[in-house]
Amino acid sequence: MEIVGIGTEIVECLRVGRMIEEHGELFLLRVYTEREVRYCRSRQRTTEQFTALWAAKESILKCLSMPWRRGLAWTDMEVRMDASNRPQVMLCGAAKDIAQERQVSDILLSLSHCRAYAVAHAIAVRMHKEE
Repeated sequence: MEIVGIGTEIVECLRVGRMIEEHGELFLLRVYTEREVRYCRSRQRTTEQFTALWAAKESILKCLSMPWRRGLAWTDMEVRMDASNRPQVMLCGAAKDIAQERQVSDILLSLSHCRAYAVAHAIAVRMHKEE
């Protein structure tokens, strides 16, 4: 396994909370997939959950060394929780294309948050054929 890139992001929960208050559903549907919105709303401390996913998406962009480009949407990156509540990264659209160009086979993701901040660390990896 080879590390292709590492990304870290920290986001203030108050900032995301204000964006949700100001822009409501328009903001949520522009940044998060429907599955992510359902997940965050099903959890306690909803704003912290949304903030953690925002940090995750930013860290994914960084680990893939992706500058923002035409055709890329926030919803091209989705964070899903597996049966053990570990975050899994799903890419589609332009984000998936970029990952494939860089031969990224997986993105490892770690999330954490408190009332004030959320942080995410993403590591893009490439598997070698013999592995």
